[in-house]
Amino acid sequence: MPDAPQAAHARLEGLGLIARTGEGWKTTRRWQGAMARAALRLLSEGMQEGALSIPVAMALVELLGPTEPDEEMVELVEAMLPIERGQAGESSTSPAAEP
Repeated sequence: MPDAPQAAHARLEGLGLIARTGEGWKTTRRWQGAMARAALRLLSEGMQEGALSIPVAMALVELLGPTEPDEEMVELVEAMLPIERGQAGESSTSPAAEP
């Protein structure tokens, strides 16, 4: 049975939101579009800066709907954050580290 991060990565990959590469995970165009829409909503509401978890959570709610269980949503946000940070030049979670 996979642990929570592996299960979250598998689900995100199955939803077409992330893809494995030789260097780690990368986000897909589907995910990037959801993040762009989340950022636009935040900017239109006057939020200039904030935690990366906010637009990540907004994008996931847009794609999965508001009825996703809180615990599962938290696991997905926690799995997506290092991938988003990695694409911004910070370290990324490598799928090679997962069995």
